[in-house]
Amino acid sequence: MRHTVEELTLKNGAKGLFIHTPDATVMSLEINFRAGDFLTPPGKWETAHLMEHLLLGANKLIRKARSFQAEFEKNGAYCNASTGSYDITYEAECADFEWERIADLLLLAISKPLFLEDEFQAEFGNVREEMISRSNNHFRHLSLALRQAYGYKVLTDQERLKQMPNVKIDDIRRHYNKTHMTQNMRFVIAGKITAARQARLVELLEGMELPEGKARIDMPDEAPVGLKEPLYIANRTVENMHFYMDTFIGRRLNEQESDALGLVNTMLTETLHSRILGEAREKGLVYHMSSNYLQTKCASNWWFGAQITPANAQALFTIIAKEIRSICNGEVTAGDIASAQQYLLGRFQRSGQTVAGTAAGYSGRYFFDDYIDDYYQIPDRIGAITKEQIVDITNAFFDKSQWGVGFLGSATKELREQLTGTLATLWQK
Repeated sequence: MRHTVEELTLKNGAKGLFIHTPDATVMSLEINFRAGDFLTPPGKWETAHLMEHLLLGANKLIRKARSFQAEFEKNGAYCNASTGSYDITYEAECADFEWERIADLLLLAISKPLFLEDEFQAEFGNVREEMISRSNNHFRHLSLALRQAYGYKVLTDQERLKQMPNVKIDDIRRHYNKTHMTQNMRFVIAGKITAARQARLVELLEGMELPEGKARIDMPDEAPVGLKEPLYIANRTVENMHFYMDTFIGRRLNEQESDALGLVNTMLTETLHSRILGEAREKGLVYHMSSNYLQTKCASNWWFGAQITPANAQALFTIIAKEIRSICNGEVTAGDIASAQQYLLGRFQRSGQTVAGTAAGYSGRYFFDDYIDDYYQIPDRIGAITKEQIVDITNAFFDKSQWGVGFLGSATKELREQLTGTLATLWQK
């Protein structure tokens, strides 16, 4: 959507973006605090998640969670919250006609929660149900177990469930008081933000009754280590095999590297005619396969994953190794690049069709490190990706033996070792 962006630092130290979309009929609000799982006490990992559930409940004005939700949603507005390893984000979306009412309610909930014992008991049960549901996701189980093995500050859902009884209401209150400070707060608000509306939003944000604190809480220093042998989670109820392969660079990527890696990702797995997934589908080996990259404070991680029957696994792993190696060797044509660029351009256009979609194009990176992406430059950046950049960034991820692979389900030790050996050739130059 057509829009302009303005960053403001408020009097109370909070920082954020106002994204003015003149054609908008809704307003989207995201309020973020560096308050995630890594800040919880030892043995009480679920503290942040439980606090997030409780916060959009009883507050100083509306003293019952169900009543607050009824008031918030009466005109079709939406609110939710999410907890990750690093951050908690509260979000709302509403019709344009009630933007002020919804903004006021959301900020009230964030700044004046009551944290009632009876609501804590209820949400404890709800979170437990959520975590049991998550624990049935085999990809999630394997991903978390691998990240733990690499040295990241995470626990599997199975471990988190065991720790839940350790969390008490006082832990919730302490976590809130430690993290919900205006200096530690970031926001992204998008919609029809006229000068008068922005002034009112600033007034509401600066009027939040939260302590200022000292600064934005820093991300943890996590230096992932490679695995000496594959991780395996045996599960006889899973007839096929889930796998992830991860490779790391011990630094953050610059913008050109990130763009180039995104294009490589597209070339390899993101379409049904891509070099890995396309060939595997053509041979009837796998229904779906994904790959992507993520960055933390100190490292960058490129991963590949799928579920596959053991009988088809070796053929798929051979394709994965062959196609990655071909890019490392510079076997990339101008047509390959042009095709991937066109796909990325189209996906970019689709991503910004809504107010929330446009806001999401900024919030992820902004909440991570206060960086403001130049949205209108992205098409030019995609078009500027070169073969040399593609080959260089691919080789950078296979320059050092900092990698790992994990399996979940039914796979013999002989097969796991064989598949790991196939991938290991990518680092043997």
